[in-house]
Amino acid sequence: MVPAGKVGFDIFIPNEKLRGAKNGQKAIAEINEWPAHARSPFGEIIEVLGDAGNNDAEMHAILAEFELPHKFPANVDKAAEKIPMEIPSEEIKKRRDVRDITTFTIDPEDAKDFDDAISLRQLESDNWEVGIHIADVTHYVTPSSIIEEEAQNRTTSVYLVDRVVPMLPERLSNGVCSLRPNEDKLCFSAIFEMNEKAGVIREWFGKTVIHSNQRFTYEEAQEIIETGKGKLADELMKLNELAEQLREKRFQKGSIAFDRVEIKFNIDATGKPLSVYFKEAKESNKLIEEFMLLANKRVAEFIGKQKKSAKTFVYRIHDKPDPDKLVSFNTFIHRFGYGIQLSTPNAISNSLNNLLTNVKGKKEQNVVETLAIRTMAKAEYSTRNIGHYGLAFDYYTHFTSPIRRYPDMMVHRLLEKYLDNGRSVNEQKYENLCRHSSDMETRAANAERASIKYKQVEFMQDHIGKIYPGVISGITDWGIYVELENKIEGMVPIRELDDDFYIFDEKNYALVGRHKHKKYQLGDDVTVKIWRTNLERKQLDFLLSENENEDNFEY
Repeated sequence: MVPAGKVGFDIFIPNEKLRGAKNGQKAIAEINEWPAHARSPFGEIIEVLGDAGNNDAEMHAILAEFELPHKFPANVDKAAEKIPMEIPSEEIKKRRDVRDITTFTIDPEDAKDFDDAISLRQLESDNWEVGIHIADVTHYVTPSSIIEEEAQNRTTSVYLVDRVVPMLPERLSNGVCSLRPNEDKLCFSAIFEMNEKAGVIREWFGKTVIHSNQRFTYEEAQEIIETGKGKLADELMKLNELAEQLREKRFQKGSIAFDRVEIKFNIDATGKPLSVYFKEAKESNKLIEEFMLLANKRVAEFIGKQKKSAKTFVYRIHDKPDPDKLVSFNTFIHRFGYGIQLSTPNAISNSLNNLLTNVKGKKEQNVVETLAIRTMAKAEYSTRNIGHYGLAFDYYTHFTSPIRRYPDMMVHRLLEKYLDNGRSVNEQKYENLCRHSSDMETRAANAERASIKYKQVEFMQDHIGKIYPGVISGITDWGIYVELENKIEGMVPIRELDDDFYIFDEKNYALVGRHKHKKYQLGDDVTVKIWRTNLERKQLDFLLSENENEDNFEY
């Protein structure tokens, strides 16, 4: 299946196989045959997505481009609807009952799939019991079921700029499994006894039943942390204090602090982007992050450190950076007065953290951060553990998001099996599932980037002809990429640089004029005019401008 218009050839579709598709609409086509004598293959329309330019049609076309579904098969939704919301009392009796302990969730304002909650209480020893409670998805999604089959194919929820395409049907993701406030819910929990210095004294993993007392947005939790006032203020303040200590210890051991700024859009009812804003992680985000990291790490250690009986498990791994890329990156940042130590893995991570701190707020911040990330290996799933370099963890997994990630479902099943002293599973079967999960994660990330790029180009259509300051964020032999102050990136085509013949100097990230020797280099300040937009290609073109009368974006 291919989205029509996304291939380098025409597909001949007879009238009777058009399914009502009209000229100018977006559709998904399937090639049926390509006879030897024919210039074009023969096919049929599988699905009409809608009119070009319509927001839903465009988002569905992006999903189709990356071979991702935008809806569930009817039989999967039907199977999900049969799953009851009520929890049988017999099931509660089998579990550790923590419903009387103060428990809450912290999530984005528009979230509906709450797959993690945190509980806190002080013990008689004056230590703290922190519970990390994760939706028990695998209690409801059983092996060999059609819901399982669909989740295994998808392996991840997809987060486009204006919507979530869930891995599980809404009945499960937003209802049965979601840890909504004031409802009893089944969980798989990691419960830790911690001292005042955030040291783990004891740990317990197992099935629980919880009752969330409160649903916080990140913004609500942040305000309470900043003011010390509000619902469950004491609990939030204590958890934040513990999280800050966990974070400090993690960085001391070599964890790298990649805190990227997210680009978000205010979008109207039709999907039109009205303005751009940035989302930065604050204490409330970092609080949740640290306890999720703790649970993921300790679950992985619990299985991985059992040397006497090594068992197949699903790890989240991250290899060391490529030495050649690091040398090249170090050479580049020298021109800004920065440098990193390359002597040992620990020296690399410590100096990278110093660099990322020093570059904050500078014009070259995004260029440096982007290139730093590109020097890193890509994190992936595997049964063959090599540790996680970026986090500086010897053992790491994904246990905390089974509503939106299939590897977490695998981890839940394996942990449950091994807690019951079950035998090790077939490694090759799980390695194949890990590989598929990594591939689908990449595909979902590419679709998300494509949707953001589409909205960026759509937003800039109203700014054609205006002039803005920018920073050169990329150099290629076909043009100069420039990032504006609102983080939107466009390209100045090399053919529009008509004052000289420019040669691409790959080693120095530069374009150099053959005759006048004018140089355009990564990180340079430039002024650009918004020239043209192409929504179909998600392409934004600039022209270099000498005009000093710059325009301003409204935020």
